[in-house]
Amino acid sequence: MLRYLTAGESHGPALVSILEGMPAGLALSADDINVQLARRQLGYGRGRRMEIESDRVMFRSGVRHGVTLGSPIALEITNLDWRQWEVRMDPTPNPDYKPNPVTKPRPGHADLPGALKYGHRDVRNVLERASARETASRVCVGAVARRLLAEFDIHVYSHVLSIGGVHARRVNLPPAQLHELAESNDVRCTDTGVVDAIHQAIDAAKANGDTLGGVFEVLVTGVPPGLGSHVQWDRKLDGRLAQALMSMQAIKGVEIGMGFAVAETPGSQVHDPIAYDAASAFGFIHTSNNAGGIEGGMSNGETIVIRVAKKPISTLYKPLASVDLETKQSFAASIERSDTCAVPAASVIGENIVAFTIAQAFLEKYGGDSIAEIRRNYIGYLTEIRER
Repeated sequence: MLRYLTAGESHGPALVSILEGMPAGLALSADDINVQLARRQLGYGRGRRMEIESDRVMFRSGVRHGVTLGSPIALEITNLDWRQWEVRMDPTPNPDYKPNPVTKPRPGHADLPGALKYGHRDVRNVLERASARETASRVCVGAVARRLLAEFDIHVYSHVLSIGGVHARRVNLPPAQLHELAESNDVRCTDTGVVDAIHQAIDAAKANGDTLGGVFEVLVTGVPPGLGSHVQWDRKLDGRLAQALMSMQAIKGVEIGMGFAVAETPGSQVHDPIAYDAASAFGFIHTSNNAGGIEGGMSNGETIVIRVAKKPISTLYKPLASVDLETKQSFAASIERSDTCAVPAASVIGENIVAFTIAQAFLEKYGGDSIAEIRRNYIGYLTEIRER
């Protein structure tokens, strides 16, 4: 079973993730992960934290001479900003430290419910872990998963569809080419004609102390039919993808394929006709892909298409009203250093979250202890379905 845990606070000494269940024999380097970490830090509208940190991963276990061992992989990212926070975030008792607790929770954050749940008087005990800085650990894990998927010609892409109400025009190109277009600009839009308008919207929001959200799309190509299952609710691939993406900070909506549009469209224009093409990778094909590559909780061999809605960042430089946890008096919420817009970065994080979920389902179907064993299982399955 492929699984992971992350640990670390936003201004703590490091972020750590442990990935268990990755097979032996996978070629893996720090560069495979660092390229994804670098992509996560880019995008128009990011804050000063991205100027401070330059995320680089260190393997602490599970990899030897550039090849996975089959044992747990421990990954660590040092927080460079820790130097400025060492006294405030020191894990050891310090009798000389005079605390300055955060007692004004920010609307839209985990601050208030987290403080109430865990009995904290200082909201910093919540916001440090609830921070989207944690997603750097998930990108590490997803980058390892991408290496596994690439061995079987499965690839994950993304692009931004809208930011702050500015919508990109749909570009009809294969996913790999859409990805190249998205990588060519700092808002990750395939419609380069709206880049200036998005810049202006972000600039206006920043000048007003406000923030912007948006929608991005994740595409997965080369996924064989049969990942996931129809037999139990928690094995359905679409449900697992939605849960994984909704667990990402600030995500408020996920739709697959046509998504909410199916509620307003007749069935004859929703469901995808089935055909057979001997020249195709998996034999059976669909002549459209309104289902977004998933039917009955299982991949059907088509490109998986997922759209994700990210809310505006909750930290505002013109903060909303809040209440002091101690005095119960009304105040403006506390301000933490923040971005104006992180939708482009979120699309990169989303890619890696999806990659992990697909890799997890892939290993459940074709699992083995080594890449060579998995490859034998995978080739056997493809041979069988092509002979049907």
